[in-house]
Amino acid sequence: MVQEGEPTVIKKVGGKEETRRFLENLGFTSGGEVMVVSEIGGNMIVNIKGSRVAIGKDMANKIMVS
Repeated sequence: MVQEGEPTVIKKVGGKEETRRFLENLGFTSGGEVMVVSEIGGNMIVNIKGSRVAIGKDMANKIMVS
């Protein structure tokens, strides 16, 4: 888990091929920078590539950050 407002770099996107493709289409790619705007109960609003995206706890757990 990442602290709110702290920019981090995506190391890897895991999960099934379909899940990885979905996340990549949203901008979650290895080496990309992501920042958590807010988190409630594991569900998150993140800032990625200049856009805010809401993702659920299950999807967030598939994104490995450093």
